[in-house]
Amino acid sequence: MKLLVVGSVAFDAIETPFGKTDKILGGAATYISLASSVLGVQSGIVSVVGGDFPQADLDMLSGRGVNIEGIEIVKEGKTFFWSGKYHNDLNSRDTLVTEVNVLENFDPKIPESMQDAEILLLGNLHPGVQLSVLEKMKNRPKLVILDTMNFWMDSALDILLQMISKTDVISINDEEARQLSGEYSLVKAAQKIHAMGPKFVIIKKGEHGALLFHEGKIFAIPALPLEEVFDPTGAGDTFAGGFAAYLAKKGAFTFENMKAALIVGSAMASFTVEKFGTERLEEVKESDMMERINSFKELTTFEVEV
Repeated sequence: MKLLVVGSVAFDAIETPFGKTDKILGGAATYISLASSVLGVQSGIVSVVGGDFPQADLDMLSGRGVNIEGIEIVKEGKTFFWSGKYHNDLNSRDTLVTEVNVLENFDPKIPESMQDAEILLLGNLHPGVQLSVLEKMKNRPKLVILDTMNFWMDSALDILLQMISKTDVISINDEEARQLSGEYSLVKAAQKIHAMGPKFVIIKKGEHGALLFHEGKIFAIPALPLEEVFDPTGAGDTFAGGFAAYLAKKGAFTFENMKAALIVGSAMASFTVEKFGTERLEEVKESDMMERINSFKELTTFEVEV
């Protein structure tokens, strides 16, 4: 199955307790498509960059089988830029700079070559932009996956709720789930979000793993304990990319496949945090991912005799 990814292709400048970077490659769509390429899934990006975006980065993406026809280049504009500093626990961060640049007037254009994509993954963008993508698809994709954040809950809730009602899978963190639902209990929060439209609700809990909810069933996974964590930037997007790519390979959207996809997504995300930006993700092969999935099995498999 083809995977269509709509989201930012951007520059990041990152500081963590372990070091700092100048401008490096970032953006939700970048992480998602790199994760999907590890599984050999055909993906295409719809995004916009400025004339300052390096051709070498576009070549790297296309060299990994990513369709970049949908990346618009505004030659006189500048690429979206974000700079942030992480605290010692790496769970919280301060945004130092946000320059929206060409993303401010982003009008997604879906190339003909990706109109038949069976899976649509909408990265964290204004919900109005996300809705416009769905409206521009000639046929509704078989699976629509949505990522959003509390900023849109604060500033564009009405249109966000419209987008959520048209979504099959929503992926948000625990803080966002509580805000969106008004419930502290994540079980009750998932029930309320289900009622908004999505068949599947994924609630991410950072270093504590993730939860999957579907029709009264719950599946929980831990995060893989790692010796080295350098930079959590893009981990959530990588998770989404691995999740969607696995479903694209399986071609069926059952609860059992969703459970397995959650593991694959977590395995992919565990690579991203080991180096700054996309550096580690660009090195990963499918065999590396399989080794990490086996580590998940060892971490979570047990027998109990009573």
